[in-house]
Amino acid sequence: MIKGLIVTADDFGAAPEVNAAVETAHRDGILSAASLMVAAPAAKDAVALANRLPGLRVGLHIVLVEGRPVLLPSRIPDLVDASGQFRTDMAMTGARMFFLPHVRRQLTAEITAQFEAFRATGLALDHVNAHKHFHLHPTIANTILRIGRRFGMTGLRVPREPRAVIDAVASNSPVSPPQGEGGRVRGNGGGLESLAHLFAARLARRMRGQGLLVPDRVFGLRWSGAMTRDRLLGLIGRLPDGLSEIYLHPATGSYPGSAPGYRYAEELAALTDPAVVAAASGFARGGFADFQGGKSRAA
Repeated sequence: MIKGLIVTADDFGAAPEVNAAVETAHRDGILSAASLMVAAPAAKDAVALANRLPGLRVGLHIVLVEGRPVLLPSRIPDLVDASGQFRTDMAMTGARMFFLPHVRRQLTAEITAQFEAFRATGLALDHVNAHKHFHLHPTIANTILRIGRRFGMTGLRVPREPRAVIDAVASNSPVSPPQGEGGRVRGNGGGLESLAHLFAARLARRMRGQGLLVPDRVFGLRWSGAMTRDRLLGLIGRLPDGLSEIYLHPATGSYPGSAPGYRYAEELAALTDPAVVAAASGFARGGFADFQGGKSRAA
């Protein structure tokens, strides 16, 4: 069995600082994919950049929390706050999506609009995931699956991070992770992490049953915003057989709306570090599309 590696930058299009980092990390480092926020302030520039980087695989980063919607706020009043931005209360919003049909209709309309906006870019849809992994919510997952297949969705991130690998790397990495985005699965266990793991395992089985490509494991949860050089090297050196995805949030620096405490520039530096590039050189690398049907390409 091959060792396949997908290295993804999330929040593509969030700001010029993110877009510049994606370009550098792809040209000079190991970044092979990026997840586009279609309604973000620098999305148009991100699309233009992607067209200049034909080897960069681009997917849809669905945003349903703490971000800008595609639809007018008047079309989705239960999903946005008074400013017209998505709500930040994931638990309450998720409960309303689950129990209230009119909220589910708004959810369907917005997710459809985001897929349509991605299709309008002309880019090939490499994969789909959601901001803060909100697609672990069963209602959102069902909606994405139903709509996504109409738009050619063939790959989905399911955030399942093997604790044994993380603990092995952490033994040589004493720096604590930052206090970053709320709603991320972090830390050593706990009820939230266990529940998320259960949802993720079920989601992976279901999506694979529908014929979607789902990586065997995903790294980036524990060290979201703190994927330093040593951590990235440690992960690459311990990757099991099969297909792994490592996601990061590289940027040249902080930007409006960026997460407090995230080490954006450090993550960019890690992706382009010569030792990291050398360590990853022996892997089959690419985006989701490069591993469809068991096929892979050497980067």
